[in-house]
This record gives sequence, C-alpha cells and structure tokens, in this order.
Amino acid sequence: MTDADVLAIKTYLFSLPAVHKQNQRDTLQFPFNQRWTMIFWSWAFNPNTRFAPNTDKNAEWNRGAYIAEAMAHCGECHTPRNPAFGLNNRRKFAGAAYGWLAYNITSDRGTGIGSWSDDEIFAYLTKGHTMRRGTASGPMGEVVDHSLSQMEPADIRALVTYLRSIPAVASSEPATIAPPAPASPKEGGAVTDALGRKVFAQACVSCHSWTGISALSPFATISGSRAVNDPTATNVAQIIISGTRRFTPGAMSMPAFGSTYTDTEIAAVANYVTGRFGSVASKLTAKDVAELRGQTGH
Repeated sequence: MTDADVLAIKTYLFSLPAVHKQNQRDTLQFPFNQRWTMIFWSWAFNPNTRFAPNTDKNAEWNRGAYIAEAMAHCGECHTPRNPAFGLNNRRKFAGAAYGWLAYNITSDRGTGIGSWSDDEIFAYLTKGHTMRRGTASGPMGEVVDHSLSQMEPADIRALVTYLRSIPAVASSEPATIAPPAPASPKEGGAVTDALGRKVFAQACVSCHSWTGISALSPFATISGSRAVNDPTATNVAQIIISGTRRFTPGAMSMPAFGSTYTDTEIAAVANYVTGRFGSVASKLTAKDVAELRGQTGH
C-alpha cells in the first residue's frame, strides 16, 4: 500500500458523518459514584511519576522492570488490592482473583515461581506453556498471544531477570502438586463423583486422558498444572466455561463448554478434575459457577 492509498483511506474516513451515541450512566453506588474523590485516591495510590531506572541494578534488570511495571502492568492482575482498591504492594505479585485467578509470581518456591528455571519462565511467557507447569489461559493466554509472544527474546529474558528479584511472598495457592492419575477411571481420586466423571468422559477424556497427560499435545496435559491443584478450581471452571484462546503458532485451543453444560454439571466436572488430578478436591457449587460466569460475561 502506497502513501497515496493511505491518504485516500484517511480522507474517506474523515468524510463519514459523525454518529453520536448517548453514553450509558454508570451503576456505581455511593461513595464510588463520586468521581471527585479520585483526586485523593490518585494521590494515595497512583502518583503522577514516570518510571525511573534503579541505578543500583544493571541494564537488563531495569529493562525488565520497565516492561513489567510501565508497559505490561503485571501488578494489576497479580498483586492483590487493599480495602481502597489500590494495589497492596506489601504483597507484590503474590496473586489475586478477578474472575480468574492470577497466580503468585514472586520468588516463593512453594506457591510462586521460585522453583521454576529461567527457561521454564521464558517458555511460559513466550509460548504460553511449560511442561509440568501448565498452560496459560484466560486473560494470561491473551497476554501471551497478543503481547509477550511478539516481543524480542532479549526483552523476555530481562522480564525473567526482574521477576526473579521480586521478594518471596507465600500465598494460599497450592504448594503440593499431585502426580499423574491412574490410567483406569475406576482408580484414583474422585471415583465416586458420578456426574463429574460422566461429563469428563463425554467432553474431556479424549484430549486430556484419564491420567491427565495428553497424547495429542503438551498443551492439553493438565497433570501437574497449578489450575487443577488449586482447591478453589477457579481457573478450571473458567476454562470449561469459556475455553482457551490460543493464537500462538503451535498452540492447541480448547473449545468453550459454557453453553453446552449447566452450572451444576460444570461444578461437578470441575470438582472431579481437581479431585482426580489435583492434591485437594474442590467443592464448587452451581451458584459458584453462576457467579464466575457473571464476573467474566460468559
């Protein structure tokens, strides 16, 4: 496309008649509908300052800090909020739940990524998958697909360097990862969960297998992942509801089953998955699944 073509397109677009649509009124309740109070909130939690390099750190660390803090805003999901909804940086990157669970990415070895190798973190950030660690889904999957996978490898290495320096903070996430399940559905955890087992046999076993180790793709292996070892089953349920969006080359996508199964069935299969492949079985109810749908619009 030539410069003349671009100019012609711009000229045409600017010639289109303006269409005005009435803005919808917000539904916030008092005091959150008082926008003038944001002056004080911003003063306390969002200072108007530019990113400043740390002269005590090397160039790679500062590059990683700039990517994490000024560009990717990792803390917006991975850092929990305080009572005023500001970031609680005393627990920086220790994990938080916003419809999906954003995992602990501090250097804690039990509940964070302290036991991961640099190559494992690099693979997860660039491909959305690391063997024996899991596959990125939901909002994190989109971050990998549309952002991190498009970045220069040197920038991802710098990001890994910065993440390694975040102080370890233990969280409530699972520290124990269960081994693969038996090959027979009559053995292992959750064998008495009839409804969950039925749904898993109908929709899941062909890709994930009874062991949790997929014969189709490493992306479909769920054994050893943090999601199935999370006793809240938040991300397991969300993946069942909305599937995975994977645009990274070589990645495998999972379809959404939110419109196929009821809230009761989704709760049952999520509990079955955590009971069979995780260290602690979850206890989701149909009401919990309905709330998760409402938080993400599915």
